[in-house]
Amino acid sequence: MIPEEHPFEGLTSIAVIGNYLPRQCGIATFTRDLVEGLSDRAKDINCWAIAMNDRAEGYAYPEKVRFEINQNKLADYGIAAQFLNISHTDIVCLQHEFGIFGGPAGSHLLKLLSNLHMPVVTTLHTVLKDPSPEYRNVMIKLGELSDKLVVMSRKAEQFLQEIYGIPREKIAFIHHGIPDMPFIDSSFHKEKFDVEGKRVLLTFGLLSPNKGIETVLQALPAVIDRYPDVMYIILGTTHPHVLQTKGEAYRIMLQQIVHNLNISDHVIFQNNFVPLRDLCEFLGIADIYITPYLEEAQITSGTLAYAMGTGKAVISTPYWYAQEMLAHGRGKIVPFNNPGALAEQINALLCDDTQRHAIRKKAYTFTREAVWEKVSKNYLDLFNEVRQKRIRHPRPRHSYVENIKAITRFDLPEIKLDHLRSMTDDTGILQHADHTIPSRLHGYCTDDNARALLAAAMGQRYLPTNGLGLDALSGHYLGFLLYAYNETNGRFRNFMTYARVWVEETGSEDSHGRALWCLGKAVAFLENSDHLAMSTILFKKALIATEHFRSPRAVAFCLVGLDGYLEKFSGDSDAKRIRDVLAERLFTQFCENKTDDWPWIEDTLNYANAKLSQALLVSGRRMENHEMVKMGLDSLTWLFSIQTADHHFVPIGCNGWYRKKGERARFDQQPIEAKSMVEACAAAYDISHDRQWFENAVMCFNWFLGHNDLNMPLYDPKTGGCRDGLMVDGINQNQGAESTLAWLLSLMTLQKLYADELLHQSSPWSTG
Repeated sequence: MIPEEHPFEGLTSIAVIGNYLPRQCGIATFTRDLVEGLSDRAKDINCWAIAMNDRAEGYAYPEKVRFEINQNKLADYGIAAQFLNISHTDIVCLQHEFGIFGGPAGSHLLKLLSNLHMPVVTTLHTVLKDPSPEYRNVMIKLGELSDKLVVMSRKAEQFLQEIYGIPREKIAFIHHGIPDMPFIDSSFHKEKFDVEGKRVLLTFGLLSPNKGIETVLQALPAVIDRYPDVMYIILGTTHPHVLQTKGEAYRIMLQQIVHNLNISDHVIFQNNFVPLRDLCEFLGIADIYITPYLEEAQITSGTLAYAMGTGKAVISTPYWYAQEMLAHGRGKIVPFNNPGALAEQINALLCDDTQRHAIRKKAYTFTREAVWEKVSKNYLDLFNEVRQKRIRHPRPRHSYVENIKAITRFDLPEIKLDHLRSMTDDTGILQHADHTIPSRLHGYCTDDNARALLAAAMGQRYLPTNGLGLDALSGHYLGFLLYAYNETNGRFRNFMTYARVWVEETGSEDSHGRALWCLGKAVAFLENSDHLAMSTILFKKALIATEHFRSPRAVAFCLVGLDGYLEKFSGDSDAKRIRDVLAERLFTQFCENKTDDWPWIEDTLNYANAKLSQALLVSGRRMENHEMVKMGLDSLTWLFSIQTADHHFVPIGCNGWYRKKGERARFDQQPIEAKSMVEACAAAYDISHDRQWFENAVMCFNWFLGHNDLNMPLYDPKTGGCRDGLMVDGINQNQGAESTLAWLLSLMTLQKLYADELLHQSSPWSTG
């Protein structure tokens, strides 16, 4: 069957953690089947595995296994988390059984989970009814670190709530997956296995003393007396861990029982770990399948699910999973360790074809919901659900980078320019980076070189410049802007390849506005007379084209730049005239579009939103237009209110933005948004003298330092750079120019804000 196209846009990579074939165990088979099922169901999703090793040399895994963990080596768990985070995995699906993880009660696993950035869905293969304290604590912690816990029985669901206090909404029920096999007569393949004309009983699985196979052997004489043609096949190797510690003692004990009961002609030991195809053929020849476990504490059983899925009449002892699966006439239950009752039930089914076939049909029909095609779809639906929930309601994390903390008062990180310099070559500052390595692939842009000019200019005011080379850097970036300006049309080009070829002759209104914003502000800070002169000339020439700009953000950028320029040259009548035209245009657009519940200029909040409010504030102050200032404060108040949660800043995410009456995008959060809010709040504080705006600016700045949705810092103290964004599954580790400059400009803005606070200055705000 060709799987339907999956509806999970954005879900591209799933990692499943567990044992994996050829390691011999039920979880290894389950993990392999789940990975293959997911891959078949959604072929455009990359599904792969991390395998747990119980021996140093590991196993000869297939290509689907991309990483291995030595279960007893704690360091491997942290390294695996790092590998998953770097691999941009969207979802981790963990297969949990206490014994496959190292540490007390398998607690090494918690190190891995606590360091993951992405959502985790954990499938529980064991849920203990009477756990010791350490096992109970590990399960509770596992519940906290997992976005969802998948159980394969309702009993497990009950235990999680009543014993471990895990809320119902945290739990999902999905059947144990089974292959989709046809409903065939048991005689169909008997000839192949030399049991043609025989009545076949079957038990399969890894042999261990808790399987209770001796009960079936003890029941056989009474069955053979009535049905001399009966054959009992015991299919499976001894469990590797049992083999390692006790050897073949259990198998030898079973063989001795067979010998003592004189039933050797009726028992076949198939000492093989058979592949799926062979297993299904063995199941196909069985007339009755038997699971004679000795204890009730079995919360799931793949062997029972497989047997029912092939339409077998099942007789079982009353362990938890069997009671649930065989209810309503889907199988027969006999007491634990009771050979007489078992023999009676086997004989009853062998003599009543009608009853046996009715049980078969009920079991087969019931398990159609458990075939891997449907189970895989259920898992994909669940993955999509938890991913969307994580986007809407991100979970705080507590793995702070050492020595990084949020600032509360006059406690700012040191300005460090290492990464700014590494991103700059003899042409200008490169746009992007692969982690901390400058990327030549995307070349340069005017936007970033303009911001870099502003950072270098502000740095000359607020940093000890001896040896820092900021004057040289500002000349470098200014030279790029001079070259970017197209004298023919009076507009800035924006994008340049690494080969120094302009991609276009005219950049967008927004990019032109950003260049003017940074040039105008740089004019207010530059002390080098040559740089000041060239910046002023370029600003004046580029200003001419802006009078007819319509893009609200382009207008806002220009207005903030004009405010900086007029701080230096307050008597420039032409600049004031264009400022008045643009400010009135922006103000009118606000007035015409705002509503009581959406006091904004547009029906969508997207990028650099706070620049619009800041432009109204600084322009209204210089023009002494109190209505314009009020509009700026009101819109910024609203903007701040919808971008805060739990006492931290939550910028509108660029992965969908926020449309009026729609659902806001929580991620991807960009540093440029935090910078815009820092500058706007600082301007609001300077104009209103309302202490709350000072605190708001600090809150927005703290977003860089880890007080955000994921409690993870974006600022890198080693490089002085800034990572590119806060994603749903962690941090975008690339440190591009825009992000690093957003950090530096925000830091310098806070430095000036604190300096003014210390000096009790009330002069007009002059940054941003």
